[in-house]
Amino acid sequence: MARPDELTFAPLGGVGEIGMNLSIYGLGNRHQRSWLAVDLGVSFGDEEHLPGIDLIMPDISFLEKEQQNLMGLVLTHAHEDHFGAIIDLWPKLRCKIYATQFSAALFEAKCAAERNPPNIPITVVPSGGRVDIGPFNVEFIPVAHSIPESHALAIHTEVGTVLHTGDWKLDPTPTVGAPTDEKRLRELGDAGVLALIGDSTNAVRDGRSPSEAEVSKTIAELVKGAKGRVAVTTFASNVARIKAVADAARVADREVVVVGRAMDRVVQVARETGYLDGVQNFRGPDLYGHFPPDKVLAICTGSQGEPRAALARIAKDDHPEITLNKGDCVIFSSRTIPGNEKAVGSIINDLVEQGIEIITDRDCLVHVSGHPRRDEMREMLSWVRPQIVIPVHGEALHLHEHAKLARAAGVPKVIECRNGDLVKLGPGEPGIIAELPSGRLYKDGIILEDAKSRAVVERRRMGFAGCAFVAMAMTEQGELAEDPEVDLVGVPEKNTAGEVLDEIVFDVVVSTVESLPRARRRDPDAVAESVRRAVRATVNEHWGKKPICLVHVLTV
Repeated sequence: MARPDELTFAPLGGVGEIGMNLSIYGLGNRHQRSWLAVDLGVSFGDEEHLPGIDLIMPDISFLEKEQQNLMGLVLTHAHEDHFGAIIDLWPKLRCKIYATQFSAALFEAKCAAERNPPNIPITVVPSGGRVDIGPFNVEFIPVAHSIPESHALAIHTEVGTVLHTGDWKLDPTPTVGAPTDEKRLRELGDAGVLALIGDSTNAVRDGRSPSEAEVSKTIAELVKGAKGRVAVTTFASNVARIKAVADAARVADREVVVVGRAMDRVVQVARETGYLDGVQNFRGPDLYGHFPPDKVLAICTGSQGEPRAALARIAKDDHPEITLNKGDCVIFSSRTIPGNEKAVGSIINDLVEQGIEIITDRDCLVHVSGHPRRDEMREMLSWVRPQIVIPVHGEALHLHEHAKLARAAGVPKVIECRNGDLVKLGPGEPGIIAELPSGRLYKDGIILEDAKSRAVVERRRMGFAGCAFVAMAMTEQGELAEDPEVDLVGVPEKNTAGEVLDEIVFDVVVSTVESLPRARRRDPDAVAESVRRAVRATVNEHWGKKPICLVHVLTV
C-alpha cells in the first residue's frame, strides 16, 4: 500500500532575521515533491559590513534544481521584504506568480521603472479568492497591515490546511483597505487547521498595536498647529498614512507636494486601484516654492535615512526644489528599522542644526506598527486553534518569544526552526526531518554574487585596512629593470614617528628583491609572493593593520 503524501515546510529566508522572506511548502514523498513558494523578498545592505552591496536576497539554488516541480509563487503583499527579489531571481525560476490587484499593479510599476526588466506575467487573484496551484488550493484571506491588500494564505491540501499569516495585525479601523477577516479565520479554526506559520515581529511587545485611525488624528492635530512648512516622511508603501497626511493637509488648507520616485509610484498605483478615491490631487516638487510656507506640505521618501532619497538631500540643503527653514517642521511618521539608526540620526541632526523642529514616534503617536503584539497573537491563536505553530518573520528573540506564547496558549506542538530546515507537518509526528541549501545572494551593482564572493570579502577588508599596489619590471637575469612603483590606498601617509609610509614600503620592496637568491628572482610568482608578504608585514609593523597587497611583476 502506497504511503500517503507528506506536507512539508521550509523557510529559505526571513527566519532568524527580518527581511528576505521566502517560504516553500512541499507535498509528496522524499523522492518527489510538488513545491509552492510564498514571497520572494530582499533585505538591504549595510555599508559598514557590506560596502557597495545594495540588496541581499535568499539563495534559491534549491528551487532552481526543483524548477520543474515548482508549481508557483504566491505573494502575500507588496512590501520589498516580501516581493523585492522577484525581478532579479524570477528568470532563474520562471514559475507562475499569483497576487491580488494592488500587489500586481505595484509590481508592474516597479518593473516599468527598471531599464530592461524581464517580462514577468502575474495572475491576479481577487482578495478573498481561491486558486488551485498544482496540488495546493490557496485562499487569500484579507488581513490589516501597513500596505493595501495584505493577505494571510490558507493553503489547503489533502494532508491538512496551513495558515501562512504573512504580515498582519488586528486593526478594526485601518482607514485604507479591509480589516483582518475574523469571520473567515474562525471558520478555518472550526474546520481544523494543521499548522500556523506566523509573524513574530512584535512578539516581545505586550498589549495591542494601536490603530491607523489614531495616527490619522495625531497627524491632523500636528499639521493644523504648524506655523511654517511641514514635511512628513513615511514608508512609501503606506497608503493609509499617505491618505492621513493628505486629509490633514486638506483640513489645514495646505497643498500636498509628493517628493521621491518611490512615493510617486505608490500614489499612482493607489489611485489606479481606488485606494485614494476622493483624495485631492497632489502637486509636483516644481510647484513647492510657489506656495506660502503655511500653505504647503511635502510628503517625502527617506524615512530610513537612505542617502539618495528626498529627505537626505533636503537635510543637506542640496535638493533642487525642496527647502526647509528655521521654524519649519519634519514629522517622521515611521519607525527606524534596526541597522538604520545611524543614517536616520544623521539626517535628524542635520535638520536640527538648521533650526527645524523634529517630531518622531518618541514624541507622539505618529506611527504604528503593521504587526501584531502579544494580545493580538493570542486572539489569532484562539480563532484558528492550530495543531502546530512555527514562528517565522523575526530575529531569534522574536521567534523564541512567539514560541513561548504559543506553548502558553496550549498549542500542542511548537517547532522552532531556522532557514533551510525542512519541517514535516503531517501526517504523523511533526518535526525537522532534513536541511535544504540556504544562504544569501548579494546584489552588487547589476551582478548577483553569493555570500562567499571574493569581491565582497575583499572590499570589506579594503575598507578596514586599505590596499598596497606594487608594480615591478624585472630582467630575465633577475635584476630590477627600474625602480618599482608603489601606491598605498586607504593607508595613513605617515607612521607615528612622522616617516612617510610610501618611502618605507619602497625600500622594503627593493631590499626584499635583492635579498632573494638569483634563481628565485627569475621566477615572477616567487618574487611577487615574497614582496607581498614583506609589504604586509612592514605596514603592519608601522600601522598595526595589514592591507591587501597586490604585486604585479613584469619580465622585460
